[in-house]
Amino acid sequence: MIRTVPSMTTLPFPDREAVADRLTAFTEADRSFLLLLMENAAQDENLLDGLLLWLDQASGARILNSLKLGRTGEWIGASAPARLQIRLAEIARSSQHPAYRAFREGLDKAGGLDKAFPGA
Repeated sequence: MIRTVPSMTTLPFPDREAVADRLTAFTEADRSFLLLLMENAAQDENLLDGLLLWLDQASGARILNSLKLGRTGEWIGASAPARLQIRLAEIARSSQHPAYRAFREGLDKAGGLDKAFPGA
């Protein structure tokens, strides 16, 4: 019997809640965990779903921590590989809410999209 292994399947762990929790805490250990997720292309969907959940939670919070959102966006923009940069920009632009705007400003500040796809 020949078994085939799907190349780009989504792995069940970590789920989007775990990723959102890591983004909320955002300690040094959490950043290391997120870097490991970014290295594995099979985890892209889990990472991006968790990022969306985290942004949705931030947009529903009573107090908006735009400084943390911006710094997290800047760190993710600087740390994410080129394959994620367009999707990160799409997520950041998917809402006009101030939480998404603060995250987008951090991403733009990092310049990850420009580094991944330099202009001609």
